[in-house]
Amino acid sequence: MDRQEAQVVDEVERLARPLVESEGIALVDVVYRREPSGRTLRLIVDKVGGISLEECVNINTELGDLLDVKSGIQGPYNMEVSSPGLDFRLRKPRHFRHFEGRQVAIWTRSPIGGKAYFEGVLKQFSEEGIITVAVGKELVDISYDNIGKARLND
Repeated sequence: MDRQEAQVVDEVERLARPLVESEGIALVDVVYRREPSGRTLRLIVDKVGGISLEECVNINTELGDLLDVKSGIQGPYNMEVSSPGLDFRLRKPRHFRHFEGRQVAIWTRSPIGGKAYFEGVLKQFSEEGIITVAVGKELVDISYDNIGKARLND
């Protein structure tokens, strides 16, 4: 992500978070990048029990109006508001915190106990950066720094 993209993401998060949270919805991620169709601003939102299409449309409309007035985004962009989806990639510590209790698949950079793939329930993300996954009846601790790839696996 270049500097301009990072600034847009920070600004959109600052403006979007209060709006989204006032509706009882969590702002999971904001992505701003160049795609074949042009610049895309993508917001991933979630709530207990799942998010509806109507809620995504409402957030898109309200946030679009707010960004038109208050943001410094230069040039045209497409905005999308969606749910995380069944195979959402967990890339940031806040993703792991938000999805505690959900099924995940994790690939590690270095094996743990001879394994580099773990599938189970995400139990905890500690302040020390340790992810605990329940794989069957076994609890596996994985350092955040050792994660090569992680995604929801519902």
